[in-house]
Amino acid sequence: MSRRIALFLLLTACAAAGPAAAVPVKVKAVVVAMFEVGEDTGDIPGEFQYWVERERLERVWDFPQGERKLRSTKDGSVLGVVTGTGTIHSSASIMALGLDPRFDLTEAYWVVAGIAGANPDAMSLGSAAWAEWVVDGDLGHEIDPREAPAGWPTGHIPLRKKAPYEQPLVLSEGQVFHLNPALVDWAYRLTKDTPLADSEALRRHRALYVGYPCALRPPCVQKGDNLASMNYWHGRLMNEWAEAWVAYFTGGKGSFATSAMEDTGTMQALTWLSRAGRVDVRRALVLRTASNFVMQWPGASAAQSLSGESLDKGYSAYLPSLEAAYQVGSRVVHEITRGWATYEKSPPR
Repeated sequence: MSRRIALFLLLTACAAAGPAAAVPVKVKAVVVAMFEVGEDTGDIPGEFQYWVERERLERVWDFPQGERKLRSTKDGSVLGVVTGTGTIHSSASIMALGLDPRFDLTEAYWVVAGIAGANPDAMSLGSAAWAEWVVDGDLGHEIDPREAPAGWPTGHIPLRKKAPYEQPLVLSEGQVFHLNPALVDWAYRLTKDTPLADSEALRRHRALYVGYPCALRPPCVQKGDNLASMNYWHGRLMNEWAEAWVAYFTGGKGSFATSAMEDTGTMQALTWLSRAGRVDVRRALVLRTASNFVMQWPGASAAQSLSGESLDKGYSAYLPSLEAAYQVGSRVVHEITRGWATYEKSPPR
């Protein structure tokens, strides 16, 4: 073969191979928000805006396979994603991010930080709860309770069961996720003294919940488990179902505190990505803050309570809960990035 032909073949092979692949950006922490109201900065905030503005997530990444563009610090060490509302969107968005070749997420910590409905038996408005258990509220059978047999407490029935809370417990994929207890405890200890905003408006609304000692407390940081459901439910009877549903699927170890719409989708994606070696699901945290109660106060109806609690009309503690999500969640992100030489190797305990 002549030198000219050999050189031609070499150049052709190089052209076919294209430019050398960029080295993936090493991510230390992923902040997971679920929604943003308008722009990422400068207007009415959603769950993402305080992170973008205060953590200087100024680097913008195209992300057409997700809800909206990603944002990160200049060096990419802290990355922010907005999943979209509901488990269908969160699972797709997190899976898309986990498979994105631009990022090395193998040692990244995932901090879900969003607002939620709060169980007045467990927490107060403006409070923040780290979840050890995340339970799905959609997987199952359901009949209208007006057609349920006498004595049934609910029309919700576990998948492949014939009655509510029937034993023995059989878990389906995606029904319940047990987060790393040591990591959750570490996050709680780190943030439990975080001062959270209170106001006269919050005190007035809390005062309506006579007979609910936890609901009457000032905002605080605590542990409390999450129920994820695409169905935005509300009311005292539904709250009783949520408490029993979480207790059933956790074998009595979990305690229902917050209701949201995405976290089992996020945890399912992280679980499968971890199986593929793309992430480490043991580094996932779920923080939810109380923007509203999930049920009415004594003397009110469920419809009356629900009518005043929406993103359009304004949740009772919307801005305080957004602030709490950032103030508490950012302490974890800051500690992880400061102590990366230690935390890269293994999760804190």
